[in-house]
Amino acid sequence: MQLDSLSAWLKWLEQNHTQEIDLGLDRVSCVAARMGLLNPSGKVVTVAGTNGKGSCVTATAALLSAAGFSVGVYTSPHLIHYNERIVVNGSYADDKEICDAFSAIYNACQQISDNSPQPISLTYFEYGTLAALEIFSRHAVDVMVLEVGLGGRLDAVNIIDADVAIITTVALDHTDWLGDNREAIGYEKAGIIRAGKPVVCADFDPPLSLINHSLILSAPLYLINRDFGYSTEDASWGWWNLDIRFSSNPLPQLPLPSLAAALQAVLLLGVDVKDIDAFAVLADLRVPGRFQTKDWNQRVVILDVAHNPAATLYLAERLAQAASSSSQVHAIVAMMSDKDRAQSLGNLKNCVSHWYLADLSYIPRAASVLQLRQDLHEHARSDVFSGSVADCLQMALKNSAPGDRILICGSFFTVAAAIQALDMATP
Repeated sequence: MQLDSLSAWLKWLEQNHTQEIDLGLDRVSCVAARMGLLNPSGKVVTVAGTNGKGSCVTATAALLSAAGFSVGVYTSPHLIHYNERIVVNGSYADDKEICDAFSAIYNACQQISDNSPQPISLTYFEYGTLAALEIFSRHAVDVMVLEVGLGGRLDAVNIIDADVAIITTVALDHTDWLGDNREAIGYEKAGIIRAGKPVVCADFDPPLSLINHSLILSAPLYLINRDFGYSTEDASWGWWNLDIRFSSNPLPQLPLPSLAAALQAVLLLGVDVKDIDAFAVLADLRVPGRFQTKDWNQRVVILDVAHNPAATLYLAERLAQAASSSSQVHAIVAMMSDKDRAQSLGNLKNCVSHWYLADLSYIPRAASVLQLRQDLHEHARSDVFSGSVADCLQMALKNSAPGDRILICGSFFTVAAAIQALDMATP
């Protein structure tokens, strides 16, 4: 099958498989084997975790690039363009590369054999994962940095053995798929660990299931605050492990636990973090949609994809650290229906002066404005406006004063819609 554009492929992929999420490795492993993708020539870093994955992936890739490695990065979801998911040496894969990879995957899915008498159907995410692996193989990258989409053990990324596994945090999210407690979720995330291969964990209270899994596999476990860590003092920060200790300033924008884990991981891959001036590499890193700031009509717009209680708690801390006694926070929020919305919004109640509920009804999984009102009723300190993301932005602009902050959060969809609305808005 040949489709003439990336948009055509993505439209086809959205309806190709019977389920949006279909966890399991058998189907995707079979197709990957047909394509010769299961044993990459370079090193592999796999990153799992409830929050902080994107920042850790970005930092790990930047440090490896600074050390002279060619690096392929796979992340999900994207904000605006699908190409954001597949990056080779700092550049997005182009449409043709991705379409060619999708075509190769489709052809591999159609192969019939005694062991597989019917064509194999893959999900949107599984196609994307194999496309990334195919493109990285064509570029012969030295290191692949792969972000887990959901959980770890049964996620498509886990068909590839990690030379270093990173687990950033373990918190409640995707409970319908991963379990309703941290021990169950920790077990799922620990599924990316491989026998005898190191695992770096940036969770300050790792579940016993994760620790025990590393012991069973004889996988060296590097825990934050035990084997490595960081410190802060005024505008400077420091990083340490059992052999190295150094510090620098200013404080970076990305979360320090994720950066600390990235430093430990690249060290395990043989990178001399002092030789590459690691702090300088990390100082100016940004990840779109992670406390991303924009100046807009004399207001500071903050875009953050925080969508679970652990993430909004951290977001509230960052808002409080940057608070001004004379400014207010106007929060535009929309969330998916399967999230712990009440607790996520409750974590922000002491930071937010005015709430605006964005209508994302064009997204099947989105919570309705009515649901969001019910989630918010105990936390709102003023009348709540609702409308499209663009409408909410204009109302927040009208209600705010120069110097106020406009926060957009709750999901990737919310932030993506806000970025597009801001780009179209008249200054």
